[in-house]
Amino acid sequence: MTAGPVFTVAHDGWGELVLNRPERRNALAPDSAAALREGLSGLLASGARTVLLRGESGTFCSGLDLDQFKGGAGAAWSRDWTGFHRDLFACPAVVICALERYAINAGASMALGSDLMVAGEGAVLTVGEAAIGMHAPMNLAWLRLRAPEAIAAQLALGAGRLSGSDLHRLGLAWALVPDAEVQDHARAAAARMAAWPAGTLAGIKAALRRPLPQEGDVFDAVQARPGEGGAAPTRIAPAPRP
Repeated sequence: MTAGPVFTVAHDGWGELVLNRPERRNALAPDSAAALREGLSGLLASGARTVLLRGESGTFCSGLDLDQFKGGAGAAWSRDWTGFHRDLFACPAVVICALERYAINAGASMALGSDLMVAGEGAVLTVGEAAIGMHAPMNLAWLRLRAPEAIAAQLALGAGRLSGSDLHRLGLAWALVPDAEVQDHARAAAARMAAWPAGTLAGIKAALRRPLPQEGDVFDAVQARPGEGGAAPTRIAPAPRP
């Protein structure tokens, strides 16, 4: 096994971007975001047209390794973490997430940031930052881009969790398969799609992308909070009494 928090595997026309901390259920360490950016960049440079994003040893990602983030994330982490999500947004390759067991908090944002999600029947996606006093900016960004407000509210405000079948029913997961078949199904899809005519997937993906605002983007907007550079909450006056 390759050392480090992330490793890549290059195939013919596609590649695997693998979270590699199985002893911590692939929780993210302070150097994980930079490694994810480097790994994705390397796969694209090798000509990958599809990328399989997965976790090692049967679990996708249990979120941040809180033991390693005591005292805060730090500027380098925040820069690279936001940068990785911008990389996902701009990525010309189709990113397929193999959601095994669970994607929690920061892990959920990577699953939601993928173009296509293959979910196990027993998998769970949780956006639970609100319950522990965290802001969940990257989850908010992808939910704003991908989900109706009602679904986003259930997850982000209600610290909600969705099962694999819920994700599939709501259109957030592309495929729902038995837990033991998640990686095989996702690998087969990545290889099959990578063999399609060159430029097709990148062109379709570019056409599907919603344009971002000219000043800043959704990844900036979700990090602005009232009292910290964001707009103040709108106050709605009560309706006049008859």
